[in-house]
This record gives sequence, structure tokens and C-alpha cells, in this order.
Amino acid sequence: MKKILTLLLLVSGTVVAQPSQANLEQLFKEENAKVINWRRYFHEFPELGNREFNTCKKVDETLKSFGISTRIVAKTGVVGVLKGGKPGPVVALRADMDGLPVEERNNLAFASKAKGEYNGATVPVMHACGHDSHVAMLLGAAEVLSKIKNDISGTVVFLFQPAEEGPPGTEEGGAPLMIKEGAMDNPKVEAVFGIHINSKYDLGKIYYKPGSTMASSDWFTIKVKGKQSHGAYPWNSIDPIVISAEIIQALQTIVSRNIDITKSPVVVSVGKIQSGVRSNIIPEEAIMEGTIRTLDDQVQKNVHEKIKLIAKNIAEANGTTAEVSIDTKTLVTYSDPELVARTLPSLQTAAGGADNVKLTNWVTGAEDFSFFGTKAPAFYFFLGARDPQFVSFETAPDHHTPGFMINDSKLDVGVKAFVHLVLDYAKTGKK
Repeated sequence: MKKILTLLLLVSGTVVAQPSQANLEQLFKEENAKVINWRRYFHEFPELGNREFNTCKKVDETLKSFGISTRIVAKTGVVGVLKGGKPGPVVALRADMDGLPVEERNNLAFASKAKGEYNGATVPVMHACGHDSHVAMLLGAAEVLSKIKNDISGTVVFLFQPAEEGPPGTEEGGAPLMIKEGAMDNPKVEAVFGIHINSKYDLGKIYYKPGSTMASSDWFTIKVKGKQSHGAYPWNSIDPIVISAEIIQALQTIVSRNIDITKSPVVVSVGKIQSGVRSNIIPEEAIMEGTIRTLDDQVQKNVHEKIKLIAKNIAEANGTTAEVSIDTKTLVTYSDPELVARTLPSLQTAAGGADNVKLTNWVTGAEDFSFFGTKAPAFYFFLGARDPQFVSFETAPDHHTPGFMINDSKLDVGVKAFVHLVLDYAKTGKK
């Protein structure tokens, strides 16, 4: 009998009533090899944000082969819609697709040799943050769900998102453009879930945090006006470099002296400073650029005000002015506590027990998944993929680095998480 049920499940378009956990596990087991192959294909052929043309095409064609209707949004994004056999809620599952301008340095047989254009220059491209695995896991979930669609109560929306790392230049892109073009409205999504691989967390375990999960990301620019002079006669100048140094030092007091970091972490980092053309000329302008990370909306506003006040007052004290501009790139990624509590059992089932689902700390990295959370309650969680060759959290290569590496043998846990969230939400979500 078990063999008959399994056979029925594997026939395209054929379903069985209320698939048992054993039947689901069989599907997951058979899907895992495909998921790994997809991940390695996308890893070998990464593309930068808003330029994921081949990735978009492959995702679109693959979803259609499962009988899932699709549409292209946000330049290279794909929205798939799978209607279940029973009435129920609309649940969205999201994966980001873009790579980074990073040159891969490892010995993987499927290491990237791809090139792309970034800021007008030809650059190497690498999946240095695991988006290849996100796409693969969501494709795997889509295929499993398509095989049991008559047992799904409601509708599943698959969000394959481009440009999570940011669109190039002044282009629109990423989650905001997907939302603008109706990805969450047609059909209207009631809850949205996202997953991120982590190269340092324990292999195959799921990590989560209710409430503020990942930081907002703001980019700031401070332009200090000075007065140019010969470097031998600094008293004839208003030195924008010295003033900039004062501002940079003072910015650190925002974190150390102005914000209660026991309640909400804050990061203010200057990553770039540009000024001058010669060693013996004091220039007339200096430009600083940096990033702000906060995990609370009010703290974010307070930090913005402090940066402007510090720059303005230090410049004025030196007889000049400073212009401050702040560009919000992402919001705080917020995992709705009620949604987390309601769906945590689904993750525990996917990971093989409550012991494999861990409460973690907030993360000062940022995610534009946060914008989806403005349209519906959201839950964002992490899947550990530390390769066994790295024995500790500290020695595993970090994200966004040339040596980034994951072990992809447990990607089926992510597939299971997505599938169980869909199947269970109709029973545990809003009525």
C-alpha cells in the first residue's frame, strides 16, 4: 500500500488525500538531489541585481514545468501562483536571486567564473551570500507543493526576488519594486515567510527571533566644506580633513554615549572618505560615506538627528558648514511575534524536533525582505549550513567574502520548512 501511495504522489498532477508525514518525507528525500543540483547551477552562473536574466528565465521555466502560473515583475523577478484544492488563506514564500561583485576563492568544482558590470566596470560575480541556495530551496518547495496541491487549503505565492543586495545606480529594484508592481496584492497575501542560509550556524538547524530580527540599513553622506590653501600654510585654510576626523570620532559617541544599546543595538560606521588630490594641498571639500544599522524605528530616527547635529555643530565650530544626506535602504526586518508563535511547530517538524530550532540574537545585517512585512505579517528565519571542515562559528568564512562556502547537504530542511508552513498555516493562521 505504501508503494502505491508513493507512486501516486510521484505522478505529475496526481495527488492523494491528506499526505501523511511518511509520504511527505519520501517526496522531500527525492527532491533533495534536485535542490542541490539547482543550487550548484545557480552558484556557478550568478548574476548581479536587476540583471538576473538567465536566472529569471530558468526559474520561470521550472515553475511552469510544475504547472504553476507565473508572471515577471520588477525587471527580473518571478511571481508564481499555485492554487490549492481547498479554500483558504494566501501565503507567500520568498527567495532572493542576485549575486555580488565578489571574486570567488575556493576549490569548488562549480565555483563561479562569471563576470558582470558594476558601477561601469567589469567585475567578477559570486553568490557570496547564499542566494543560490534560497532559489533552490524555494524551487524544491514549489515542486513538492505542486504534487500535493489538492491538499492545500488556499493559495501559495512564490516570490523570486531580484536585487536584494540593492539595484544598480539609481534604478528601482528589489522588494520595493516587486510590491509596487503588485506581487503581494494579486492575489492579496495574508502572511509571508522568508529564509536565509547562514555559513556559521550549525548544519541543518533553524534559527529564529521574534520581533526585530535584522537591522534597518541607512546610507549616509556628509560633505564638509573647507577653504583650500597650500599645505605649508594651514592657517590660511579651513581644513575639511581635520574637521572630518572630528566628525568621525564624534559619531562614535552616538553608540557609546547616546543610545541605550542594552535595549536596541546600533551601528554607525564610516566606510569611505574622499578628499584632496596632492599631499601638499589642503583641499576645499571632504566627503564621508557610511552606514547606520538600527533595530528600532524610533532609535533609527534619533540616530539620524544626532548625525545631522554632530556634523552641523562641529563644522560651525570650525567656521564652515557640513551637508548631511541619509538614504534609507531597508527597514527593520520584523518577525511578527504572533505569527512566529503560531508557526514555530512547523519549523520544528521540518528540522526534526524542537532541539533543532534555536532562538538566536538579532542581526545587524539588513534585508529588504523587511518591505514585504509592511504588506502582511512576516516571519524571517535562518538555516545553518556550516561546512564540517570549519569546526567553529569563528573559523567559518563570513558572508560577502571571497571564501564564503556552505554545506548544501541539508537544504531539504529549508524545503520542508516552506512546505510545512504552507500546509499548517491554514489550520493555525487567521480564520
